[in-house]
Amino acid sequence: MHRIVEFPSEGTTLRGRLYEWPAVSRPRPIVIMAHGFSATINGMVADRFAEVFYEAGFVVLLYDHRSFGISDGAPRCEIDPFAQARGYRNAIDFAARLPGVDRDRIALWGDSMSGGAVIAAGAVDPRVAAVVVQVPACGSEAPPLDQGGSVFDSICRPFLDSACSKPYPVTTRGPMPVVSCDQAGTPSLLTPITAYRWFIEYGGRHGTNWVNRASVVVPGEPARWHPVLCAAHLKAPSLFVIASDDEMPGADPEVAHIAFEHAPLPKEVCEIEGGHFGLLHYPSALFDLASGVERSFLLRHLG
Repeated sequence: MHRIVEFPSEGTTLRGRLYEWPAVSRPRPIVIMAHGFSATINGMVADRFAEVFYEAGFVVLLYDHRSFGISDGAPRCEIDPFAQARGYRNAIDFAARLPGVDRDRIALWGDSMSGGAVIAAGAVDPRVAAVVVQVPACGSEAPPLDQGGSVFDSICRPFLDSACSKPYPVTTRGPMPVVSCDQAGTPSLLTPITAYRWFIEYGGRHGTNWVNRASVVVPGEPARWHPVLCAAHLKAPSLFVIASDDEMPGADPEVAHIAFEHAPLPKEVCEIEGGHFGLLHYPSALFDLASGVERSFLLRHLG
Protein backbone atom coordinates (compact mmCIF):
# COMPACT_ATOMS: atom_id res chain seq x y z
CA MET A 1 0.00 0.00 0.00
CA HIS A 2 2.86 2.40 0.73
CA ARG A 3 6.61 2.80 0.45
CA ILE A 4 9.13 4.81 2.46
CA VAL A 5 10.26 8.04 0.80
CA GLU A 6 12.48 10.93 1.85
CA PHE A 7 12.94 14.57 0.90
CA PRO A 8 15.21 17.46 1.99
CA SER A 9 14.17 20.11 4.49
CA GLU A 10 16.50 22.85 5.69
CA GLY A 11 19.69 20.82 5.60
CA THR A 12 18.23 17.59 6.92
CA THR A 13 16.11 14.71 5.60
CA LEU A 14 12.46 14.09 6.34
CA ARG A 15 11.03 10.62 5.78
CA GLY A 16 7.59 9.16 5.57
CA ARG A 17 5.15 6.92 3.77
CA LEU A 18 3.91 7.46 0.24
CA TYR A 19 0.57 5.78 -0.46
CA GLU A 20 0.46 5.73 -4.24
CA TRP A 21 -1.60 4.23 -7.04
CA PRO A 22 -0.47 2.55 -10.29
CA ALA A 23 0.16 4.96 -13.15
CA VAL A 24 -3.04 6.22 -14.76
CA SER A 25 -3.80 8.62 -17.57
CA ARG A 26 -5.28 11.21 -15.20
CA PRO A 27 -3.07 12.45 -12.31
CA ARG A 28 -4.54 12.09 -8.85
CA PRO A 29 -4.81 14.67 -6.05
CA ILE A 30 -2.51 14.25 -3.06
CA VAL A 31 -3.02 14.75 0.68
CA ILE A 32 0.11 15.74 2.62
CA MET A 33 -0.03 14.81 6.30
CA ALA A 34 2.11 14.98 9.44
CA HIS A 35 1.47 13.91 13.02
CA GLY A 36 0.59 16.07 15.99
CA PHE A 37 2.57 17.06 19.10
CA SER A 38 5.54 14.67 19.50
CA ALA A 39 3.67 11.72 17.95
CA THR A 40 4.91 9.63 15.01
CA ILE A 41 3.36 8.28 11.83
CA ASN A 42 3.58 4.60 12.77
CA GLY A 43 0.72 3.25 14.83
CA MET A 44 -0.41 6.55 16.37
CA VAL A 45 -3.58 6.86 14.24
CA ALA A 46 -2.45 9.44 11.67
CA ASP A 47 -1.72 6.39 9.53
CA ARG A 48 -5.36 5.29 9.89
CA PHE A 49 -6.55 8.65 8.55
CA ALA A 50 -4.07 8.22 5.68
CA GLU A 51 -5.60 4.85 4.83
CA VAL A 52 -9.09 6.40 4.68
CA PHE A 53 -7.92 9.04 2.21
CA TYR A 54 -5.97 6.52 0.16
CA GLU A 55 -8.96 4.21 -0.11
CA ALA A 56 -10.98 7.21 -1.34
CA GLY A 57 -8.61 7.50 -4.31
CA PHE A 58 -6.04 10.03 -3.13
CA VAL A 59 -2.28 9.74 -3.20
CA VAL A 60 -1.11 10.35 0.38
CA LEU A 61 2.22 11.54 1.75
CA LEU A 62 2.44 11.00 5.53
CA TYR A 63 5.76 12.00 7.07
CA ASP A 64 7.46 12.47 10.42
CA HIS A 65 8.35 16.02 11.40
CA ARG A 66 11.98 17.04 11.69
CA SER A 67 13.72 15.24 14.59
CA PHE A 68 10.84 12.80 15.16
CA GLY A 69 10.26 9.17 14.20
CA ILE A 70 12.15 8.10 11.09
CA SER A 71 13.06 11.65 10.04
CA ASP A 72 16.50 13.11 10.70
CA GLY A 73 17.18 16.28 12.63
CA ALA A 74 19.00 17.35 15.77
CA PRO A 75 18.46 17.93 18.57
CA ARG A 76 16.05 15.03 18.62
CA CYS A 77 12.40 15.51 19.55
CA GLU A 78 12.47 19.29 19.22
CA ILE A 79 9.14 20.92 18.36
CA ASP A 80 9.65 24.16 16.42
CA PRO A 81 6.32 25.40 14.99
CA PHE A 82 7.87 27.57 12.30
CA ALA A 83 10.22 24.77 11.18
CA GLN A 84 7.28 22.35 11.04
CA ALA A 85 5.29 24.80 8.90
CA ARG A 86 8.25 25.14 6.54
CA GLY A 87 8.51 21.35 6.51
CA TYR A 88 5.04 21.18 5.00
CA ARG A 89 6.23 23.49 2.23
CA ASN A 90 9.22 21.22 1.59
CA ALA A 91 6.79 18.31 1.40
CA ILE A 92 4.81 20.22 -1.23
CA ASP A 93 8.02 20.70 -3.24
CA PHE A 94 8.55 16.94 -3.15
CA ALA A 95 4.94 15.99 -3.88
CA ALA A 96 4.65 18.35 -6.84
CA ARG A 97 7.40 16.41 -8.63
CA LEU A 98 5.92 12.97 -8.09
CA PRO A 99 4.68 11.17 -11.20
CA GLY A 100 0.95 10.60 -11.19
CA VAL A 101 0.26 13.55 -8.87
CA ASP A 102 -1.81 16.54 -9.93
CA ARG A 103 0.21 19.51 -8.66
CA ASP A 104 -2.92 21.68 -8.86
CA ARG A 105 -4.75 19.48 -6.34
CA ILE A 106 -2.55 19.41 -3.24
CA ALA A 107 -4.20 19.28 0.19
CA LEU A 108 -2.62 19.71 3.62
CA TRP A 109 -3.86 17.84 6.72
CA GLY A 110 -2.78 18.44 10.28
CA ASP A 111 -3.78 17.32 13.77
CA SER A 112 -3.32 19.38 16.95
CA MET A 113 0.07 21.16 16.78
CA SER A 114 0.32 20.28 13.10
CA GLY A 115 -3.07 21.90 12.56
CA GLY A 116 -1.52 25.26 13.37
CA ALA A 117 1.41 24.53 11.07
CA VAL A 118 -0.98 23.65 8.23
CA ILE A 119 -2.85 26.92 8.68
CA ALA A 120 0.43 28.85 8.48
CA ALA A 121 1.72 26.91 5.47
CA GLY A 122 -1.62 27.25 3.68
CA ALA A 123 -1.55 30.99 4.28
CA VAL A 124 1.76 31.54 2.53
CA ASP A 125 1.79 28.88 -0.19
CA PRO A 126 -0.50 29.36 -3.21
CA ARG A 127 0.00 25.74 -4.28
CA VAL A 128 -2.30 24.52 -1.49
CA ALA A 129 -5.73 23.61 -2.88
CA ALA A 130 -7.42 22.47 0.35
CA VAL A 131 -6.72 22.54 4.09
CA VAL A 132 -7.96 20.11 6.77
CA VAL A 133 -7.19 20.74 10.43
CA GLN A 134 -8.52 18.69 13.32
CA VAL A 135 -8.45 19.78 16.99
CA PRO A 136 -6.00 22.49 15.87
CA ALA A 137 -3.63 24.00 18.41
CA CYS A 138 -4.32 27.66 17.63
CA GLY A 139 -3.39 28.88 21.09
CA SER A 140 -4.83 29.37 24.56
CA GLU A 141 -6.08 32.89 23.92
CA ALA A 142 -6.98 35.10 20.99
CA PRO A 143 -4.05 36.97 19.41
CA PRO A 144 -3.88 40.76 19.12
CA LEU A 145 -5.80 42.47 16.33
CA ASP A 146 -4.05 42.54 12.98
CA GLN A 147 -5.67 45.38 11.12
CA GLY A 148 -4.75 45.32 7.47
CA GLY A 149 -2.66 42.17 7.90
CA SER A 150 0.43 44.15 8.93
CA VAL A 151 1.41 41.72 11.69
CA PHE A 152 1.13 38.76 9.33
CA ASP A 153 3.09 40.50 6.58
CA SER A 154 5.87 41.78 8.82
CA ILE A 155 6.24 38.83 11.16
CA CYS A 156 4.87 35.52 9.88
CA ARG A 157 5.80 35.57 6.22
CA PRO A 158 9.56 36.20 6.47
CA PHE A 159 10.07 33.42 8.98
CA LEU A 160 7.94 30.88 7.16
CA ASP A 161 9.84 31.57 3.95
CA SER A 162 13.28 31.54 5.54
CA ALA A 163 15.76 28.82 4.65
CA CYS A 164 17.39 29.22 8.06
CA SER A 165 16.07 26.92 10.74
CA LYS A 166 15.95 29.60 13.47
CA PRO A 167 16.15 33.13 12.02
CA TYR A 168 14.72 34.57 15.26
CA PRO A 169 15.58 34.56 18.97
CA VAL A 170 14.09 31.60 20.79
CA THR A 171 13.74 30.11 24.21
CA THR A 172 13.32 26.39 24.70
CA ARG A 173 11.09 24.59 27.16
CA GLY A 174 12.55 21.23 28.04
CA PRO A 175 13.65 18.65 27.22
CA MET A 176 11.23 17.02 29.61
CA PRO A 177 8.66 14.24 29.52
CA VAL A 178 5.81 14.68 27.07
CA VAL A 179 3.35 13.15 29.55
CA SER A 180 3.46 12.06 33.17
CA CYS A 181 0.99 10.65 35.68
CA ASP A 182 2.80 12.48 38.51
CA GLN A 183 2.84 16.22 37.84
CA ALA A 184 4.18 17.01 41.30
CA GLY A 185 7.12 14.66 41.09
CA THR A 186 7.71 14.56 37.33
CA PRO A 187 6.23 17.56 35.50
CA SER A 188 5.53 17.11 31.79
CA LEU A 189 4.90 19.25 28.72
CA LEU A 190 1.30 18.02 28.45
CA THR A 191 -0.55 17.83 31.76
CA PRO A 192 -4.13 16.55 31.16
CA ILE A 193 -4.57 12.92 32.18
CA THR A 194 -6.20 12.24 28.81
CA ALA A 195 -2.90 13.10 27.13
CA TYR A 196 -1.06 10.66 29.39
CA ARG A 197 -3.52 7.87 28.66
CA TRP A 198 -3.46 8.37 24.90
CA PHE A 199 0.30 8.70 24.49
CA ILE A 200 1.06 5.75 26.74
CA GLU A 201 -1.56 3.59 25.00
CA TYR A 202 -0.58 4.43 21.44
CA GLY A 203 3.00 5.67 21.68
CA GLY A 204 3.90 2.78 23.94
CA ARG A 205 3.06 0.23 21.27
CA HIS A 206 5.89 -1.67 19.62
CA GLY A 207 7.48 -0.01 16.60
CA THR A 208 6.06 3.51 16.91
CA ASN A 209 9.46 5.13 17.56
CA TRP A 210 7.72 7.47 20.00
CA VAL A 211 9.88 8.88 22.80
CA ASN A 212 8.36 10.28 26.00
CA ARG A 213 10.62 13.31 25.96
CA ALA A 214 10.60 16.48 23.92
CA SER A 215 11.44 20.17 23.93
CA VAL A 216 9.39 23.05 22.59
CA VAL A 217 10.90 26.04 20.81
CA VAL A 218 9.17 29.30 21.75
CA PRO A 219 9.95 32.04 19.20
CA GLY A 220 10.83 35.40 20.66
CA GLU A 221 10.23 38.87 19.30
CA PRO A 222 9.78 39.84 16.57
CA ALA A 223 8.58 36.33 15.65
CA ARG A 224 5.26 35.32 17.14
CA TRP A 225 3.40 32.09 16.48
CA HIS A 226 -0.23 32.99 15.76
CA PRO A 227 -2.10 30.49 13.54
CA VAL A 228 -5.25 32.56 14.07
CA LEU A 229 -3.66 35.53 12.26
CA CYS A 230 -2.55 33.21 9.47
CA ALA A 231 -6.08 31.83 9.03
CA ALA A 232 -7.29 35.08 7.49
CA HIS A 233 -4.75 34.60 4.70
CA LEU A 234 -5.64 31.03 3.71
CA LYS A 235 -5.87 30.73 -0.06
CA ALA A 236 -7.84 27.50 -0.31
CA PRO A 237 -11.06 25.88 1.00
CA SER A 238 -10.66 24.85 4.62
CA LEU A 239 -12.24 22.37 7.01
CA PHE A 240 -11.92 22.83 10.77
CA VAL A 241 -12.77 19.82 12.96
CA ILE A 242 -13.07 21.27 16.47
CA ALA A 243 -13.69 19.44 19.74
CA SER A 244 -16.12 21.58 21.73
CA ASP A 245 -14.78 20.04 24.95
CA ASP A 246 -11.08 20.15 24.01
CA GLU A 247 -9.12 19.97 27.27
CA MET A 248 -5.68 20.90 25.91
CA PRO A 249 -4.74 24.48 26.90
CA GLY A 250 -3.02 25.16 23.58
CA ALA A 251 -6.03 23.94 21.58
CA ASP A 252 -8.73 26.09 23.16
CA PRO A 253 -11.92 25.51 21.11
CA GLU A 254 -12.95 29.17 21.37
CA VAL A 255 -9.65 30.23 19.82
CA ALA A 256 -10.01 27.56 17.12
CA HIS A 257 -13.44 28.98 16.31
CA ILE A 258 -11.90 32.45 16.02
CA ALA A 259 -9.41 31.04 13.51
CA PHE A 260 -12.30 29.51 11.58
CA GLU A 261 -14.18 32.81 11.61
CA HIS A 262 -11.09 34.56 10.22
CA ALA A 263 -10.69 32.04 7.39
CA PRO A 264 -12.09 33.16 4.02
CA LEU A 265 -14.81 31.30 2.15
CA PRO A 266 -15.26 28.54 1.20
CA LYS A 267 -14.88 26.97 4.62
CA GLU A 268 -16.60 24.35 6.74
CA VAL A 269 -16.59 23.47 10.42
CA CYS A 270 -17.43 20.16 12.08
CA GLU A 271 -17.87 20.30 15.83
CA ILE A 272 -17.43 17.07 17.75
CA GLU A 273 -17.27 15.90 21.35
CA GLY A 274 -14.78 13.55 22.89
CA GLY A 275 -12.04 16.00 23.81
CA HIS A 276 -8.70 16.44 22.14
CA PHE A 277 -7.95 12.74 21.77
CA GLY A 278 -11.38 11.25 21.14
CA LEU A 279 -11.00 11.11 17.36
CA LEU A 280 -7.50 9.63 17.76
CA HIS A 281 -8.83 6.39 19.19
CA TYR A 282 -9.05 3.67 16.54
CA PRO A 283 -11.38 1.97 15.94
CA SER A 284 -14.07 4.27 17.31
CA ALA A 285 -17.24 6.06 16.27
CA LEU A 286 -15.49 9.42 16.63
CA PHE A 287 -12.70 8.34 14.29
CA ASP A 288 -15.29 7.22 11.74
CA LEU A 289 -17.14 10.53 12.07
CA ALA A 290 -14.07 12.74 11.72
CA SER A 291 -12.40 10.76 8.95
CA GLY A 292 -15.69 10.54 7.05
CA VAL A 293 -16.29 14.30 7.19
CA GLU A 294 -12.71 14.96 6.10
CA ARG A 295 -12.87 12.44 3.25
CA SER A 296 -16.11 13.97 1.97
CA PHE A 297 -14.65 17.48 2.13
CA LEU A 298 -11.55 16.44 0.18
CA LEU A 299 -13.59 14.62 -2.44
CA ARG A 300 -15.81 17.68 -2.97
CA HIS A 301 -12.90 20.05 -3.40
CA LEU A 302 -10.24 17.86 -4.98
CA GLY A 303 -11.97 14.75 -6.31
